[in-house]
Amino acid sequence: MARKLAVLVWHMLTKEKDYLWARPSLVAHKVRGMVLQAGKPQKKGNSRGPTDAYHVKELRHQEMNIARKAEESYEHLVGSWRLRPPKGRARGRLNPARLE
Repeated sequence: MARKLAVLVWHMLTKEKDYLWARPSLVAHKVRGMVLQAGKPQKKGNSRGPTDAYHVKELRHQEMNIARKAEESYEHLVGSWRLRPPKGRARGRLNPARLE
């Protein structure tokens, strides 16, 4: 699991791409929180920012459904993989018929 996460992060960093199945409003909400913690002044007023969608229940549920469907398609993709034995192991085994 750790290797898979490391490979995922490596690909994201080297190709400079975001995580494919991230929920956009949740990411915007988290980024805005980090920006405020870093010291950027708050914008006052009634204008809606990119994090507004996070607080709208219907939009949040739509994003959760999209994420659920993406996870199901990923599980379907991974479920079709076939396990193969490691390449080097078959050569190292002893054959009992050769020992006689």
